[in-house]
Amino acid sequence: MGRAPRTLRLLAGSLIVAAALTGCADEKKAAAPQLPERTCFGVFTRSDLEPLMGDGETVTVSGPADARLTAQRRAATCNVDVDGRGRVLVAATRQPLGQSFFWPPTDRSEPAPEPLALGDKGILWDTGVRVTLTCKGAEDSFELELGISGSVEHMKPGTSRALFTSLMTKYLEPAKRQTGCGA
Repeated sequence: MGRAPRTLRLLAGSLIVAAALTGCADEKKAAAPQLPERTCFGVFTRSDLEPLMGDGETVTVSGPADARLTAQRRAATCNVDVDGRGRVLVAATRQPLGQSFFWPPTDRSEPAPEPLALGDKGILWDTGVRVTLTCKGAEDSFELELGISGSVEHMKPGTSRALFTSLMTKYLEPAKRQTGCGA
């Protein structure tokens, strides 16, 4: 009988230590990394992109300061990585008027993409969104594709399409201004 209370005390002590260590492990788990206040061509705020960041320590943003495009500079891309893993990609691509952009077939994706009523043509997936515009200006006319994609594995299922729609809605007008679409 003397061994039973001792064993119970050791077991209880082990459980307390295990619970404390589990609490520490949770505390040490990397929190969402700190994004710059504004990023990706100056369009998005920290809170706009935070749902796509997940856990990590180091954020790296690469790309030009703006999405200005010309016949010579036909694309601008902003990448946001966390600990070396891609989390967000924001792009603007220009083509000569009359050329179209290739989009993957829609019948192979699961779940199926859906049309998006932005720009001339838009399409929305669980992992991103694309919009095309025909830009006709006094001096220059061209086709423009805007795209946003991101890592959604840490998001609540079923919420990513609403986020990508919101991000593209916010991106559309500044991208048109920066690229000279309609100017």
